[in-house]
Amino acid sequence: MHTLDSVEVDGVELTYRVWGAAGDPPVLLLHGLGEDGVDWLAIAPRLAPGRRVYALDLRGHGASDWPGEYALEQLRDEVAGFLAAVGLERVTLIGHSYGGVVAYLVAQRFPHLTERLVIEDAPPLLPQDPPLEVPPRPTGRMAFDWAVRTQFTEQRNAPDPRWTEGLSDITAPTLVIGGGPASHIPQELLADMAERIPDCRLVTIDAGHCVHQNRPEEFLAAIGEFLDA
Repeated sequence: MHTLDSVEVDGVELTYRVWGAAGDPPVLLLHGLGEDGVDWLAIAPRLAPGRRVYALDLRGHGASDWPGEYALEQLRDEVAGFLAAVGLERVTLIGHSYGGVVAYLVAQRFPHLTERLVIEDAPPLLPQDPPLEVPPRPTGRMAFDWAVRTQFTEQRNAPDPRWTEGLSDITAPTLVIGGGPASHIPQELLADMAERIPDCRLVTIDAGHCVHQNRPEEFLAAIGEFLDA
């Protein structure tokens, strides 16, 4: 069982789900692009015994507000604001793909908030050559604001170089989980990311990009070993 709630951060209403007992060590789950907190429904209850697990709908996704502006700096700072709003001083951050990018930006900008960090098959923020195409919006109703996709693509094409340089500023023990050759994320770039983070280990689970969906048992085993170390 979990609860569904929302909180306002700088005028943006953010929806989140919670599992586990209040007072247990907190974990914050950040979903991938186009997903929301529902993406973690099979994982969060398994993490919850002994932990307080939060799954946030990032701005522009799911039941959270869709304000139209989705710069990564805004998402990074908004996660910090969310933690303050719900009274969490220090958490384990677990992020998949787009959420993994947000998670490692939080960890480098707000090291005091980050107990541990798990990055699941998230793209490094390196200039893209040739540039990624900004895709046209599909027709029909969507579960997220398509402007998230277009603005993220633009920032991936011309990222702030401090985002890569800042990986060396991450102080939290970190686990990078790669999806192996079936993933569209170049795995050698994940290895490079892991080398830049001072206290980091890299684990490859041959599951493709969505490791937590395709190989949940192996994903949970890797997370459990890391969190209990």
